[in-house]
Amino acid sequence: MSHAIATRSAGFALAPSNMQEAMRAAEMLSGSQMVPRCYQGKPQDTLVAMMMGNELGLNPIQSLQNIAVINGKPSIYGDALLALVQNHPAFGGHEESFDDRTMTATCTVWRKGDQQKHSVDFSKSDAEMAGLWNKQGPWKQYPKRMLMWRARGYALRDKFADALGGLITAEEAQDMPTDAVQSAPRDPDPKVLPDYPADQFAENLPKWLGVIESGRRSADDIIAMVETKGTLTDDQKAEIRGEVTDADFTETNNQEQAA
Repeated sequence: MSHAIATRSAGFALAPSNMQEAMRAAEMLSGSQMVPRCYQGKPQDTLVAMMMGNELGLNPIQSLQNIAVINGKPSIYGDALLALVQNHPAFGGHEESFDDRTMTATCTVWRKGDQQKHSVDFSKSDAEMAGLWNKQGPWKQYPKRMLMWRARGYALRDKFADALGGLITAEEAQDMPTDAVQSAPRDPDPKVLPDYPADQFAENLPKWLGVIESGRRSADDIIAMVETKGTLTDDQKAEIRGEVTDADFTETNNQEQAA
């Protein structure tokens, strides 16, 4: 029912360099019987899973094995969710327990350096309130496991949103009403990301320029990727594109005046 991430080694990994190559790869993979059934004959869903997996450091094959597009929303299997968090450099540890008396699952997780551990409970009462307990399928067959996956999903997303890129568990996505997913209103006041840290920008810029110079990504591809994590200034975007920034012009002008 779930898929674990065995390794992050590239192996024979497809590495499309642009959208056209990515779409061709998606069409090829979706035409194979070796990918999960939910992707067979669905190149668009295949492409979404590949793109989401790439953001998490997974190659296309790993992405298709661990990410599911359910009700139009990318999600990840519960065990794979934990594997991604465990691979995060800030991961400090996690504990899980189950109280048979109250039918309550508890997941506790913490980051390195945390003074206090973060715990989330999900009980039979919570499942009943959400209309899940009497559902046919996994909730009838594996109720304890479903409670634990729900507690795990909430706890890991609370503490490691940076590692999961907004993914929810596939088990949670399957429980979302289709109508609610399709008709959910857009946020009228979308959240604005904070500025991308200047020190991280200075540290990463040479790597990004190397990728652009190699032809593996364009400057706009790099900008789009970075701005999923923080907002870039116009000068920072210009530096990535190799253009002269206002700061460069000012420095050059000052040097000429000093001379």
